[in-house]
Amino acid sequence: MSATGKPVWSRREAAALIDAAGTDEAVWQAANLQGTLPRLRVPKGPVVVVAAHPDDEVLGCGGTVATLLTAGVPVHTVCLTAGEASHGTGNAGAMARLAEQRGKELTDALRALGTLPDAVHAGLPDTRLDRHEEDARAVIAEVLAHTGAALCLAPWEGDLHSDHEAAGRAARRAGVDRGVTVWTYPVWMWHWARPGDPRVPWHRAGVLPLTRDGLDRKRAALACFTSQLEPRGPEQDAVLPPQELAHHTRTYETVMR
Repeated sequence: MSATGKPVWSRREAAALIDAAGTDEAVWQAANLQGTLPRLRVPKGPVVVVAAHPDDEVLGCGGTVATLLTAGVPVHTVCLTAGEASHGTGNAGAMARLAEQRGKELTDALRALGTLPDAVHAGLPDTRLDRHEEDARAVIAEVLAHTGAALCLAPWEGDLHSDHEAAGRAARRAGVDRGVTVWTYPVWMWHWARPGDPRVPWHRAGVLPLTRDGLDRKRAALACFTSQLEPRGPEQDAVLPPQELAHHTRTYETVMR
């Protein structure tokens, strides 16, 4: 436990939770979060969406992005790493090819969401983002300033994935630097947590309802990430199997304020 009484998770413990069998989406549906959590309104003005890896932004808030674009709200995206380590780190050539593929997938996915600028790519190392938080903070702060952002959406800093947590911390600090509101979105939390889980700050949670078109566009964007949807090898499942995608194709998205 930390001095604040919150659990401190090692990388090994966090990885074990993510690799274990996850919570079925039916459990989350039965919890009726959309009916129990506050409904939030996005502040007026440009929105910047931060991702640790290509696909995080779509998984966490792709429907919100699509809905905002339809309403004429400017949206900008920042991708901190190329996601080159999602299939392992033993082959540098394979990692470079995967980085290129994931970059193309992200471009296609953003186009599926609507008309928005290409992502800003920070080029920081996948799986080691926690060692480069200040670099991430600087990149995010620059984009917030350049776009005149009213809101920043970033991965939740309690997601039990070190890159997601580092991205969330960096975004929170960049928001303080630039006076911009930051909300964070969970990605892996739906896998390892359960309704009412004490590790989740439910008092800070709120939902962003999606339009039908926003959800449809999100589904189309998710389909672009073939590297994450197909098995990684003969004995390796996909990073995002159907049961995981089910958490991210609800009629609402969830953020921590």
